[in-house]
Amino acid sequence: MNLVKCPRCDLNYIREDEKYCKVCLRELKGEKNPDEVELCSICNEAPALPGRDVCLFCLKEMNKSNSVNEDQEEDAGEGVDTSNIGDMDSVSGMDEIIPEVEDDSDIPSQEFGEIENELSLEDVREDEEREAEEDESEEDL
Repeated sequence: MNLVKCPRCDLNYIREDEKYCKVCLRELKGEKNPDEVELCSICNEAPALPGRDVCLFCLKEMNKSNSVNEDQEEDAGEGVDTSNIGDMDSVSGMDEIIPEVEDDSDIPSQEFGEIENELSLEDVREDEEREAEEDESEEDL
């Protein structure tokens, strides 16, 4: 009794005397694969909600316990001593930090003069030809 892979799907193992695996037989007969129902990870009794791992009852219980915890945290936060807060300077009374910005008028216009002048295609071609001729003359020397 040796096991071989199913010839149809090449995934599941079957006995040598079987023709196809159970999954392929179900598909050939047109039966749908029953979806496996996931149980709640907390109570392991009720089916879990789609996209979650807990049932509706456990989810409601968790939400109730979270709201109780938040209420307790808010109550604990009310015990803060606010007597020394008045000693602090208010934000509006603080000096603002203003960064020093350099004036752009100090930059010489010659630096950007070449960029501002538009070149025509003819000028670009002439410059390239001139550079090519200079390169050839340098190679000849």
